[in-house]
Amino acid sequence: MEHGASEKYRRWFEYEKDSHAKTLASLTAVPESLLSTAAFQKAVDLMAHIVAARMMWLYRFGAAKEPIRELFPANVPLSELPGQVDAMQAAWSAYLSRLTDAEVERIFEYRSYDGGRFRNSVEDILTQLFGHSWYHRGQIAQLLRSMGAEPAVTDFVFWAREPVADKTEQPL
Repeated sequence: MEHGASEKYRRWFEYEKDSHAKTLASLTAVPESLLSTAAFQKAVDLMAHIVAARMMWLYRFGAAKEPIRELFPANVPLSELPGQVDAMQAAWSAYLSRLTDAEVERIFEYRSYDGGRFRNSVEDILTQLFGHSWYHRGQIAQLLRSMGAEPAVTDFVFWAREPVADKTEQPL
């Protein structure tokens, strides 16, 4: 197994794709009686924000042609989310398939939404994006739980751990 920085981010993205699928499944499993609540719409909009933020950074990296105008979409229909997530993940899969360790270290400049100019490494932003997704998936889970719905379990350790044969030890 390759252990370079680019491989690490490809692995993290595989985890993120799985987590997004689980989060979408938890949103679609919400009982119909709760679909019109403000908490449910906020959860859907947060998932749409994750998509928008990831697409914005692809544009800033020079890997997407269209800028994202709305970073915090509102009132997104749940029915639109799977297509948005699929399109975002396809774009990121293409970008990450070409990602090299040299690209991870590349410094680039961009303009923020408030007009300021900044410089970061690609690695800074890749790290930010994964933390950003974890943060908002946690908010989505909390919103669903507050409504009495069941959130997805998306902890990295549950995705990454490998089962081993039972040695009759007590679990820790």
